[in-house]
Amino acid sequence: MTVKKIAVGVVSLVSLALVLMGIPQCASSRMAQQAMGGAEPIPAFHSQVPAGPLPATLSPDTFTDVVLQNAYALAARVKKVLCQQPCYCHCDRSQGHGSLLDCFAGKHGAECGVCIREGLYTYEQTRKGKTPAQIREGIERGEWRQVDLTKYQTPIPAK
Repeated sequence: MTVKKIAVGVVSLVSLALVLMGIPQCASSRMAQQAMGGAEPIPAFHSQVPAGPLPATLSPDTFTDVVLQNAYALAARVKKVLCQQPCYCHCDRSQGHGSLLDCFAGKHGAECGVCIREGLYTYEQTRKGKTPAQIREGIERGEWRQVDLTKYQTPIPAK
């Protein structure tokens, strides 16, 4: 009977080790960060522009609201930077998005004030010469909340 208990114990330990090895490192560090009362985990983003073509943003003509038209038009101008930004509406969890660019590749961005403000913040900071990493730091600090949407209530000139 003792041999049987030892065998069950060894099998249990090996199974637990295999399960723990299967948890991705980023997930385990996020879980540890949350368990220790750390800051909210950073949503998904690409640290560099992925190889291959980026997803197209929806046409601004899809929308009747001028702010949305402007947000989508400007998003199309900074796709390479948007793909390197997280989205704090956490659509990476709810919709499987890999970056802020995915919000503008579909209608999700039009339905979410976080996405719109983060997208416009990204455009504004890009125009100021900030790098994608600097913009990401600003987004992580919540600077996107300060975007003045009234500036975007009139149509922007076509590029």
